[in-house]
This record gives sequence, structure tokens and C-alpha cells, in this order.
Amino acid sequence: MPSTDPYLTLTSSLPYPGDLFTAKETPCSRYKLDDRLRMLTAEDATLLQDIEALLQWSHQPIARTDGEVVALARALAPSLRNDTLRSVVDHRMNQRTLVAALRRRKRGDDAPPANVPWGYSRWLDHIARHWREPAFGLTREFPWLPEANRLLDAEDSVALERVLLGANWAWLGQASMGHDFDFEAVVIYVLRWNVIDRWTSYSGDAARDRFHTLVDAGLAGFTDVFNEGSTHVGH
Repeated sequence: MPSTDPYLTLTSSLPYPGDLFTAKETPCSRYKLDDRLRMLTAEDATLLQDIEALLQWSHQPIARTDGEVVALARALAPSLRNDTLRSVVDHRMNQRTLVAALRRRKRGDDAPPANVPWGYSRWLDHIARHWREPAFGLTREFPWLPEANRLLDAEDSVALERVLLGANWAWLGQASMGHDFDFEAVVIYVLRWNVIDRWTSYSGDAARDRFHTLVDAGLAGFTDVFNEGSTHVGH
């Protein structure tokens, strides 16, 4: 293999993730995954930790506000040294922002003012302009969005979780093309591992309870709409 493949041993040691919705467990334990990740350089290990800290709600305090999440994303952006890493982060933040917009609209909110840090996406202005359209005029860019809107309105948290996780899984699979033995391949694998872990540990009853808690709490304020730490839906 060419010397440009710095993580050949690491990536070759990672078990095949398989199919998301037929998985009964993660391809390896988190302990074993972390043990393999020790082969990362200190710089890359820190960057991976920062990416996970932003994208995985389990890594974030429940009380973290929308503004704090947006600030974290902006602070991380300069460290994302190529288009693949930037697109991986942007994709997840786009999805989170769109789901947050659906939730805000469901509870009867108007489009957030431009000076409110409620999401992190290049589509913020577009979303505000198309606030009353079911999919904010973004069906072409995000084909999962109309179905997510329908399921959110129906309060079908289990099906919504499946749609969102499936969209993220498919996108990460596409993003992995051309990345076999590099740091980007490691990042994508870890994020896919997290998706499998999310799905295989998923509890429909608990999700429904958290869904209703989020909707009820959202009527009183804005702080936890974008940061979904209190709900399984939309991870």
C-alpha cells in the first residue's frame, strides 16, 4: 500500500459495520473501538473527540442551549481541514437544524429572527423565508424531510427516528467512498458506529416519553429545541 495510507493498520482492524436496521449489536464494543483508536495521532484523536462531542448528543450536557451548540460548531469549523470533514459535520448539523425547525413550527412558532442562534446551517435564511412550506422548499436537497415532517406531526417517534438514522447512515456511506485508510475513513466509521449503537439500544417507549416531554417543555422556552439531549428522536 502507498505510504499515503497512514491508518492502514487501524482501518483494517475495524470490523465491517453491516446493515443498520438488521444489526442486533454494534460491530465491536466501544471499549474495543477506543482501543483501536489509540493508533491515531494526538492531533487526530483530539479532532475526532471534538467532532463526536458536537455531533453526538450523548456527549453534551442536557442543559446546553442552542446558542452554545452553534458556538461549538463555529469553533470546530477551522479545524476541519478538508471538504470531507466539513461535509460530514455540515450534514449532521443541517439535519439537526431542519428537525429543530420542524419542531418549532409544530409548536406554533414563527420563523426565528435572523439574530437568534437557533441552528447551524447555510439554509437558515432559506428556511425562514419558506417557513410555512411543509419541507421548507428543500425536498430536493433533503429527500427525507417531507416524511420527517409527516411523522413529527403524527408524533410517531419510532418511525421518525428510523427515517433520520437511515438518512444519516446512507449519507455517511456515500461520504466514505474514496476513503479507505485515512483519517476521514476513521471519522466516518466512528460516526456510523454511533448510529448503529443508537439504533440497537433504541427503546420505542422511552422515545415516545421523551418526545412528549420535549414538546411540552418546548412550549415554555427555546433552549432545548436544537439541542435534543432530552429526546431520542433526531439524534
